[in-house]
Amino acid sequence: MTKEDLKIVFFGTPEFAVESLDALVKGGYNVAAVVTMPDKAAGRGQKLSQSAVKKYALEHSLPVLQPVKLKDEDFVRDLREINADLFIVIAFRMLPEVVWAMPPLGTFNLHASLLPRYRGAAPINRAVMNGDTETGVTTFFLKHEIDTGDIISRERIEIGPDEDAGSVHDRLMTLGAALTVDTVNHIITGDLTTTPQDALAGDCAPTPAPKIFKEDCRIDWAWTSSRVHNHVRGLAPYPAGWTGLSFAGPGSEAESTVKVLKTACDEQAPSLRPGELQLVGKHAYVGTGNGSSLRLVSVQPAGKRPMDGADFLRGLRPGENGRQPYFI
Repeated sequence: MTKEDLKIVFFGTPEFAVESLDALVKGGYNVAAVVTMPDKAAGRGQKLSQSAVKKYALEHSLPVLQPVKLKDEDFVRDLREINADLFIVIAFRMLPEVVWAMPPLGTFNLHASLLPRYRGAAPINRAVMNGDTETGVTTFFLKHEIDTGDIISRERIEIGPDEDAGSVHDRLMTLGAALTVDTVNHIITGDLTTTPQDALAGDCAPTPAPKIFKEDCRIDWAWTSSRVHNHVRGLAPYPAGWTGLSFAGPGSEAESTVKVLKTACDEQAPSLRPGELQLVGKHAYVGTGNGSSLRLVSVQPAGKRPMDGADFLRGLRPGENGRQPYFI
């Protein structure tokens, strides 16, 4: 079988998946159709917005399927009529067995972690938030339980101590595209070997990576400096860590909210109480657990654009009776 003979259906939605789809198309592989999420209303005008994968598919004249329900009889019938040999899934919904078991050569997924570590919807964010020093991408064949199928191949990268999730995402997107093509080539030549995830548990312990919600992003200033720093960079640039701002001190109600986009660990950082804000020379600092502090590099007050942390702090005015601002 050649790459022109191998008929592929590609499943994906966000920009992360586009890189792999582009590598397949430009590499001359036979992508027979693309499956992506239905268009959804977005913005003030609630205009229908297309997924990044759909936009790419239309630009390259690839047939597009957008099922609302993946078990829908019409969708399953249309998928069968394509008569594909292989399905590839990248950053898409969980597929029912009637779909993933359809192609004779199977369905493989590209996942942005070193499985079995970080099974779930937010592997990149969780790896950085937890202070991991390495991560990677994995291809594996789908089975019933999410992200548990036999592993085909893995590739690793190091995570820098100040690197954020956005940077890691972009590097894994490129690495993942190369691994996707390599996996397809091994399937074509038939020299594929797989490894059960249980056999790798000692190397990368199974870890959940659940979807991130707003409350998961809130910063607790009683955490250690390193934990707060990892939390902030693991959520940057999106959805971003956030905190309440108050002029009534710790334990008070927040008067507004602030996104904390970037922090830095300084050896000369002052000793402050958790959430206490202080200007030292040209820099702004915020207190964390155990009397330590972090430098506020970039923040975004509610309703405003991102700004330098020191400029933000200079612009704050003391509250009633000279009360100073606190992050809570």
